[in-house]
Amino acid sequence: MVGAKNSALKLMAAALLAPGRTVLTNVPKITDIAIMAEVLRRLGCTVELTEDIVDIDVPEDLRSEADYDLVRRLRASICALGPLVARCGQARVARPGGDEIGSRGLDMHVDGLRRMGADVTGKHGFVIATAKKLHGATIWLDFPSVGATENLLMAAVLADGVTEIDNAAREPEIVDICRMLESMGAEISGAGTSRIVVCGVRELRPVTHRTIGDRIVAGTWAFAAAMTRGDVTVRGLDPQYLEIALDKVMSAGGTVETTQDTFRVSMERRPRGVDIVTLPYPGFATDLLPMAVGLASVSTGSCLITENIFDGRFMFIDEMARLGADIRTDGHHAVVRGRERLSGAPVTATDIRAGAGLVIAGLCAEGVTEVAQVHHIDRGYPDFVADLRTLGVPVERVPAAVGPFDL
Repeated sequence: MVGAKNSALKLMAAALLAPGRTVLTNVPKITDIAIMAEVLRRLGCTVELTEDIVDIDVPEDLRSEADYDLVRRLRASICALGPLVARCGQARVARPGGDEIGSRGLDMHVDGLRRMGADVTGKHGFVIATAKKLHGATIWLDFPSVGATENLLMAAVLADGVTEIDNAAREPEIVDICRMLESMGAEISGAGTSRIVVCGVRELRPVTHRTIGDRIVAGTWAFAAAMTRGDVTVRGLDPQYLEIALDKVMSAGGTVETTQDTFRVSMERRPRGVDIVTLPYPGFATDLLPMAVGLASVSTGSCLITENIFDGRFMFIDEMARLGADIRTDGHHAVVRGRERLSGAPVTATDIRAGAGLVIAGLCAEGVTEVAQVHHIDRGYPDFVADLRTLGVPVERVPAAVGPFDL
């Protein structure tokens, strides 16, 4: 399984904590990685991208400003904030962009850094943080935010004293970052639990680290198999990372077989409708909601899908309706009445996961489905078209103009 986008981007930011050469392997070949590489270059790093390897040489004299023109394209670049304050004593990072799937404020990032002794202000679209030296603190997150947990974790590893992050995010990507930081010399306990304790150290060293497999890409293929009544085997990922998602596939009538690092999903009949509620990990991942809606759209009966993470996640439902899906929304709830087949139509991807979900839904539609704005898909799925063709899908990608961050 390809490396996890949501881990690799943050591992690249973590490399800033140690001068010298850090090498990341199993990195997905996607546009977001290319953008993050350029963010690091403008901070003074030398970055080379080769197949699934990112080679980062971090200078002793690191610059501390992340430019707006890049950060606006990639929300994950806000995770440079914690490492830069820890290493440089200051950071000036533009407020991030990324997918427009709802409000994702920075209040918890800012409040946590202030508790650690940083002076944080906002000016002209930038978050500006300064601290002579960060110190340990007890931090309670109002919500188990992945981004805030990562930022505060990376700031804490070089702070004086002990930092406790309570109600921390528990995602496998958090554990992956902790493992890399520990190999760099950090002292961390509680990774994968809601309470992470960090004992700050004076310095870290560069390392070579392998990125974990991408559970969202893996989950996409699991739902694709269930929707199309197909048979897909995914290797290189611990199935426990997708426990609830795979359980939903089984509830829909699919057969799921697992080993330590492999799972197989097959579906021989029309799936049954199942209710789904998105929640922070280990709950059902919000990034898999478009695929869940797609499954419900071709299932028997009706089901209720509830989105609890991002208030704009349902933006793509109008596009699903173009394919003939019977969906009615009310706030953060969607009632889906399944149909035997959808109907091919021109649709537009609104974000990474919606784009992949629309393509998969198109496999269940009569006639031709055209998905526009597929550059969104490139941000999270390497070789998406090639993978579909490997699975026997008649799909064609119309070439678009090459952008500055195409890989």
